[in-house]
Amino acid sequence: MFTSPSELCEDVFRKASMTPHGSCPSQSSLNSLPAASSTGGHQQSNSCWHQSHLLLCCCCPSSLTETTPVIPSPTMVSSEEAKTKEVAKPAPKQESALKSFLSGGFGGVCIVLVGHPLDLVKVRMQTGVVKGNSVFGVLGKTMRNEGIAGLYRGVSAPLLAVSPMFAVSFWGYDMGQRMVRWYDDQPVAPLSISQCVVAGGLSAIPTTALMAPSERIKCLLQVPNHPYKGFWDCTTQVLRQGGVRSLFKGTVLTLMRDTPGSMAWFGVYEYAKKEMMRVQGIDPATGTLSPLAVLSAGGLAGMACWTVAIPSDVLKSRYQSAPEGTYTGLMHVYSEVIKTEGIGGFFTGIRPALIRAFPANAACFFGMEVARKALAFLD
Repeated sequence: MFTSPSELCEDVFRKASMTPHGSCPSQSSLNSLPAASSTGGHQQSNSCWHQSHLLLCCCCPSSLTETTPVIPSPTMVSSEEAKTKEVAKPAPKQESALKSFLSGGFGGVCIVLVGHPLDLVKVRMQTGVVKGNSVFGVLGKTMRNEGIAGLYRGVSAPLLAVSPMFAVSFWGYDMGQRMVRWYDDQPVAPLSISQCVVAGGLSAIPTTALMAPSERIKCLLQVPNHPYKGFWDCTTQVLRQGGVRSLFKGTVLTLMRDTPGSMAWFGVYEYAKKEMMRVQGIDPATGTLSPLAVLSAGGLAGMACWTVAIPSDVLKSRYQSAPEGTYTGLMHVYSEVIKTEGIGGFFTGIRPALIRAFPANAACFFGMEVARKALAFLD
C-alpha cells in the first residue's frame, strides 16, 4: 500500500503529538513510516521529514539547546553595536577659557553702547543732582541741555574698562564652573541651576578688581558740572589727590553689589535658556535657541541682576561720587540714606536701571553667544 507525501506528513505530526515532552522522534522511528508512492515521492518524504524535525525541535527545548545553534537576532546585534559605540564615544570637550574671555569682552562692548544713556540717568537720580522721578523726563532734559553727546557723558571709562571687565566676568564664570565641577566631582555632566548660581557668584571676585576703579571714574564723570576734562584727566586728578586707595574707593560696596547680582545674572540666564529649550522641544546637547530667545533670556537676566543689586548700587554710587571726607564709611552712607529717605531710598533709580537692563543685557548675551560661535575653533 502506497502513501502520498501529504498523508506521510500528517502521520508524522500525529505521531509527534503522541511523543512525550522532551523527546524528539528519531530518524529510525520515522523510517518505519510507510514509503512514498514513487522515487519522487520518497524525495518529498525526506523533505517532509527534515521540515517536521525542525518543527518538532522548536517544541522540544532539550533538543533545541543541545543541537540547535543560537543565531543572534538583528535586535541583539544592533543593541550590542549601540553599546560598543556608546563606550567608544569620546567625552565632551571642555570649552576654551580664552574663548570665554574674548566673547565676554565683545558682549561687554555691546552692553555699554546700548545701555549707557539710561545708566547715566540712573546715576544722576541716585546722586540727587537731578530732581524729578521721571526717567524720560531726565532723558529729555539731558538732551535739551547737553545734546546727544550728553547721553554718553562718561562713556569712555566703561567703554575702555568694560571689554576687559566683562571678559574677566565671563572668564570668571567659566573658572567658577570648573571649580564647582571639581568640588562636586562632576567633570562632564551638565551643571544644575544652583551650581550655575554658585559659579556666577565666584565670577564677581576677579571682576571687582577691574570694576571698582572703573565705577569710581564713571560715577565722577556722570555728575553734572564736574571739573574734569575727560577720563584720563579724572583718573590723574583722583590719583594725585588720594592715590591708588582713592581710585579703589568703594571696592567693598562693588563686591557687595556684584556677588548677588552675578548670581542672579548667570542663574536666570541659564534657567531661562533651559526652560525655553524644554518648551520648544530642543535638545540642549545638539540644538540652539533662536536669536530672539537668546535676547529674551539675556534681558530677563539683566532685570533679575539689577533687582537684586540696586540697594548696594545706591550706596556705592553715593559713596564713590561724593567729595573726599563726605562719608566716613559704608555705615555712614547707610545711615544717611535711612535718615533722609527711608528704606525706599535704597531703590532710587530702579526704574531706569530695569528699563536699561533688558535691552542692554539682551545685547550683551547675544553678542557673547555670537562671538562664542565665531570663536568655536579655539576649543
